[in-house]
Amino acid sequence: MIPQNEAGATLTIDLGALQRNYRTLAAMGPKAQCAAVVKADAYGLGIEKAGPALAQAGCRTFFVAHVSEGKRLRAAVPDAAIYVLNGLFGAALDTYAAHDLRPVLGSREDVEAFAAFCDTAGRQLPAAVHVDTGMNRLGLDLAEAALLAEPGPAALAFEPALLMSHFACADEPGHALTARQIDRFAQLRGLFPGVPGSLANSAGCALPASHHDIMRPGVALYGARFVSGRDPLEPVVRLDAPVVQVRGVAKGQTVGYGATWTAPRTSRIAIVSVGYADGYIRQAGSTDRKTGAPARVNGVLCPLAGRVSMDLIAIDVTDAGQVTSGDAATLLGDGIGVDDVAEAAGTIGYEMLTSLGRRYHRRYID
Repeated sequence: MIPQNEAGATLTIDLGALQRNYRTLAAMGPKAQCAAVVKADAYGLGIEKAGPALAQAGCRTFFVAHVSEGKRLRAAVPDAAIYVLNGLFGAALDTYAAHDLRPVLGSREDVEAFAAFCDTAGRQLPAAVHVDTGMNRLGLDLAEAALLAEPGPAALAFEPALLMSHFACADEPGHALTARQIDRFAQLRGLFPGVPGSLANSAGCALPASHHDIMRPGVALYGARFVSGRDPLEPVVRLDAPVVQVRGVAKGQTVGYGATWTAPRTSRIAIVSVGYADGYIRQAGSTDRKTGAPARVNGVLCPLAGRVSMDLIAIDVTDAGQVTSGDAATLLGDGIGVDDVAEAAGTIGYEMLTSLGRRYHRRYID
């Protein structure tokens, strides 16, 4: 943990808001179990903190992307079911058993390798079977799934603890592919009688037909938008940076690399010690052609001035009253959401969250 007086900014992570978001999502599917996706270091928040907070809120099943994440999470939540989404890693098969991790088998090769491992170990270890219903990324195709199911789930060398698929467009309400995926998954479940099903991601939590046995929200937990046109849940992160310098800039002068922003008037520019090396995305800056992401200084929304550089951001505080070195600039929070910055940068809240860097002083609150 970097001390506050040695960091360029403070990232506050509200674990209480995370727990409330989990409970809100769980209430959307009262007949299903609500799991949590905590891959990418819990979307940048810290898996060792987020995992126990979610477990305390009632979460019993988690999804990570890599074996290394599963090991870290197992140490933090010793009694949870943990699924590893990105398939098998041949050299790590012993690690799954040693840390009670459940692979998500998304190819015929995965299925065969894990079945052989279970035969050798003399144990029917649990795993999820991932079937592709339209994403065309990971997952068995429909013919492979039917072939796997033919002898019946009980005849497999491993325990099929979960049948799952993944939405491609559920965050776009009314997209035709979503209805097709719901139908295909419902048909596939008939091939695996008695095996729990999971289809709903964050957006799927708002689609009752996709709930099945386990919902697995991800980005919605962390306060980012998860359905187009719908407000996100509670914000979970806040980013505050002290002003390190305030300087005057005459009308017509430029600010920052590339001289892409020209002062339209005599201006006051505040500099804060945050940049793209801290995960504040470079494209969020302002130019003469576009207004970038906002910051809040003295309670006033202020636009960025010029490009985001590696370690510094310039903010136009001309309308924010008296601003001096040491005053706080809020880059996330106080009405500035991760989606607001992401939109200004031409990306999505997922990238903004998972990019948040390690140079911040991290402050966890309940």
